[in-house]
Amino acid sequence: MSAPALSQALQQMQSLASQAGQTSGSQVNTAVGSGGFTGELHSAISRINRLQQSANAQAEAFEAGAPGVELNDVMVDMQKASVAFEMGKQVRNRLVTAYKDVMNMQV
Repeated sequence: MSAPALSQALQQMQSLASQAGQTSGSQVNTAVGSGGFTGELHSAISRINRLQQSANAQAEAFEAGAPGVELNDVMVDMQKASVAFEMGKQVRNRLVTAYKDVMNMQV
């Protein structure tokens, strides 16, 4: 991922953290219901999917010998898609772990 993409992701996480710290419990439920967390998760998955589709399309164009498609561009795009996918897997793993921890809490 490029530096601007990483800084944008960091800003989004910081704004979500500040919003979570400022809301009460009842407001959190309405924010999640109105697409707050789920909307962000869906858009992140969509971005990962677009990166993978774009990288695959560029690889196919290179294989077909399309003019203007360079190997280094294909490799960079494939690596971006791979890193984004790995990040998505790590986020998923952390969410599953957090869910299990919450479910195992005693009231």
